[in-house]
Amino acid sequence: MRALFVLLACLALLAPAARAATASVRIKDIARVQGQRQHALVGYGLVTGLAGTGDTPGNRATRQSIANLLSQFNVGIPADTVSSRNVAAVMVSAHLPATARSGDVVDVTVSSLGDARSLVGGALLVTPLKGPDGRVYALAQGPLTVGGYKYDANGNVVQKNHPTTATVPGGASIEVAPPIRPDNAQAGSLLSISLADADYTTAGRVAEAINRELGGNAAEAVDAQGVAVRVPQQYQGRLVELVRRIESLEVDPDQRARVVVNERTGTVVAGADVRIAPVAISYGDLKISVVSETAVSQPTLVARPSSGIVTLPYTNTRVDVQEPSGGALVTQPGGTVADLVQALTRLKTSTRDIVSILKALKSAGSLHAELIVQ
Repeated sequence: MRALFVLLACLALLAPAARAATASVRIKDIARVQGQRQHALVGYGLVTGLAGTGDTPGNRATRQSIANLLSQFNVGIPADTVSSRNVAAVMVSAHLPATARSGDVVDVTVSSLGDARSLVGGALLVTPLKGPDGRVYALAQGPLTVGGYKYDANGNVVQKNHPTTATVPGGASIEVAPPIRPDNAQAGSLLSISLADADYTTAGRVAEAINRELGGNAAEAVDAQGVAVRVPQQYQGRLVELVRRIESLEVDPDQRARVVVNERTGTVVAGADVRIAPVAISYGDLKISVVSETAVSQPTLVARPSSGIVTLPYTNTRVDVQEPSGGALVTQPGGTVADLVQALTRLKTSTRDIVSILKALKSAGSLHAELIVQ
């Protein structure tokens, strides 16, 4: 944590140079072409070959699934008679890339749906993976790769990670191409570019960079996240070349001032140029503790004690107040969060107190940044 504060302080010293020369990034690193997105796929299947760690007989969905599976091989048995701890009902999920073609393979994630203890050693049977439209786009199957285990015997349990979640590398074969994919656009049609972080200034800079490269007014910032590009005549039927030319352009993205605070770990991360207004800060700790001490009153010098003299317990209570010397500082005009953190660290302020001070600065309107508390 102290190394983090030192890093913030170093960034504060470099802030003027950083503002003078903002790092340029490629458009492909901060935006994507509309249609270049992954599609979620999901399916229901069975994992077999488990060594007695599958679903219990009380799981009716698993027994019915086994009966339905066997019926496809002309084995007709009632679901109530099925009892196997070597099978587990699972949900299978994957992502279909926008550029996927029939025959490509993707990784799948398998998670237990019932009460199976472990999926170690299991194999996924053929499972159709459907998209949001209910259409089957891929088929998944193969042996599972589990990054954990769980063994129990006679009340002793040994477990590592989560053995009820597994993966099948390259386990899904694409059967149908994605429903939306960029094709060879016609001249005059619009190509939409979407920014990863919505910002009006960045969208305007992206449009300006594209217009300088292509000439004319081919690009226009539609809103804070979208830039519309009209396909020039020379790129008719050559969408790949147009996208390649656009995504290699460099722009200077504008960034909002943010301070991210993690209260659980006491971590504070902020840009070196996040400004704070001049403000006076004082803090201190007041610790009050109530201490009770119980003792016994035992008469020892009475020669002939009467029946009224007995041993009695008693309790003495005292209040301890500890008020360590607090700290105080006044920030200067043009100060940054990095300067403030460095000064508080020199005063030996705990990370919890620093988090509280930043939250108080935001409430007072002195922190000119978005405060994100995790």
